[in-house]
Amino acid sequence: MRRLFPLSAEPSTEDREWGLDELADAYAYPERPQGPHGAFLRANMVSSLDGAAHHDGRSQPLSSATDMRIFGVLRGLADAVVVGAETVRREGYRPARAREAFAERRAALGQPPVPAIAVISASLDLDFSLPLFTEPLVPTLVITGGRAPADRVDAARKAGAEVVLTGVRDSGRVDAAPIVTALAERGYTRLLTEGGPKLLGQFTAAGVLDELCLSLAPLIAAGDAARIVNGPALMEPERFALASVLEEAGFLFTRYRRIYQ
Repeated sequence: MRRLFPLSAEPSTEDREWGLDELADAYAYPERPQGPHGAFLRANMVSSLDGAAHHDGRSQPLSSATDMRIFGVLRGLADAVVVGAETVRREGYRPARAREAFAERRAALGQPPVPAIAVISASLDLDFSLPLFTEPLVPTLVITGGRAPADRVDAARKAGAEVVLTGVRDSGRVDAAPIVTALAERGYTRLLTEGGPKLLGQFTAAGVLDELCLSLAPLIAAGDAARIVNGPALMEPERFALASVLEEAGFLFTRYRRIYQ
């Protein structure tokens, strides 16, 4: 792996394997949230050269071993991983696992051994018998609205999940901005969302996305796959600044941070 940006005082383009601590330092969260919502929301997505967010319905075919290492590092730094119900079903989500490499770093920050997985679903159309809900090291969060069916709320709680109620739009979707606020109020201030594209579109439209970690794969996928952000057009495009670029085997691992006026 090579760092292409920013260059150090003594720039080096040496291609070598980075250790997990080195990657964790490179992707460390800011000491204080910069936005107005009390938390720092980072997105991690992968895209093909032609803009596809997935191939044959899954993101894994666009990934690489290094991309998965960075994926693990970003999880190892987060308080909570926020994901949509559709992505949970499609990608077969499981509970986050504790990793010794991050134990000391997490303990120093007062974090539990693993991030909580926070699943957003208005209808709670989820299989609560899955390990994601029955076997996590820390309770899985289920974020829904006041219109959620009472029997599904009960099923989530019986499975061991913590139910977080927020607002719901007329469309039936859970409001994006209150999700960030609700998690911050519970002490989850280092947030990571892994999508999918519809959820990322909602966060973007709500103006609560602080950083985008985008892995650009040297692949052409074609087809009709959605872009990494799939949602309504913004009145004005949001401005982000390039924070870092790493490269390995033709993959570019970029990080863009939102510019607040």
